[in-house]
Amino acid sequence: MAQVKMNGMVKSQEKLASGVYSMWIEAPQIAEQAVAGQFISVYTKDPSRLLPRPISLCEIDREAGAIRIVYRVVGAGTSEFSCYKEGDSIEVMGPLGNGFPLKEKRAFLIGGGIGIPPMLELAKELNCEKTAVLGYRDELFLEKELGSYSKVYVATEDGSAGTKGNVLDAIREGNLEADIIYACGPTPMLRAVKEYAAEKGIECYLSLEEKMACGIGACLACVCQSKEVDHHSHVHNKRICKDGPVFAAEEVEL
Repeated sequence: MAQVKMNGMVKSQEKLASGVYSMWIEAPQIAEQAVAGQFISVYTKDPSRLLPRPISLCEIDREAGAIRIVYRVVGAGTSEFSCYKEGDSIEVMGPLGNGFPLKEKRAFLIGGGIGIPPMLELAKELNCEKTAVLGYRDELFLEKELGSYSKVYVATEDGSAGTKGNVLDAIREGNLEADIIYACGPTPMLRAVKEYAAEKGIECYLSLEEKMACGIGACLACVCQSKEVDHHSHVHNKRICKDGPVFAAEEVEL
């Protein structure tokens, strides 16, 4: 799969929740190759910020040649992106990393916070019984869109919607069952999901979140500890941007 660095065009942008934005980008060379679970690098227009921002793909419209990202404003770069309007140019590179393996098993799609967006394209691509379990601090986003493709259960830290607690609390409260887990979110959540999957004997794939520099595996800035020796670095590390971001749960130590 060839990575493409190109000038895309913003097709639309909207605010979904406090600090959370959805942007559709016209980028046909990326859209025709991309799969659920991959990400793109997005470059700012400020020459003082050399490094791009890695953002997961939320949706892929191959027919229209467009990709969708849903991101949270956390610094100057993403703050700049949130000001873009329809018709603005935006420099992107992708598709990057690997995607989720698509298996026909009863599936949990577990997303926490800004790890929720990649679950939408995954829900569209999977041909199986799907249950999305989504964890939020308070404000909800994308839950209605995911509801078009799967059952949806919600957990919130403040108890304002769904189960009060975390995604595993929602699974236990709903007596939910699955044969495979796909998860993306903060490391503490992924660690708990990995332990749950091991306890229940469920196949599990994790999409790891990490700050990245090059996005193509050259700089070794985004490594995680692995059980096997990496052929590139010759240590017990995996490059999240190149070898991941999706890993079988047993491959990585969290």
